[in-house]
Amino acid sequence: MLLMVPVLIIWMQVSEVNGQQIQQIPPSLLLQEGENFTMYCNSSSTLASFQWYKQRPGGSPVFLILVSGREVQKQERLAAQFGETRKDSFLHITAAQTADVGTYFCAGAQSSRSTCRLSP
Repeated sequence: MLLMVPVLIIWMQVSEVNGQQIQQIPPSLLLQEGENFTMYCNSSSTLASFQWYKQRPGGSPVFLILVSGREVQKQERLAAQFGETRKDSFLHITAAQTADVGTYFCAGAQSSRSTCRLSP
């Protein structure tokens, strides 16, 4: 049975902290259960790490996965990796489920001691 399930709500917003901008793509996505999807986070400067979070409606953001090297980071149905220039990252979710509904955030850090820039 094919059901139209709103799996992902991503607000495309440009955040800027200390001159660094972070933007997420796509702004929103409607999927059917079982489909795969990928979202991207782009930064105006090189980063040491990206962190991905999910916030369920009415809940608080929950940490999903950390990307700090070139290798693909995997956790259950999630995969994330840096781009070639370390200015972007992707988050891929395999076989979407209704539990995946939410707002996804990325945060970028320029060094291990820098302030994270959270972008909804």
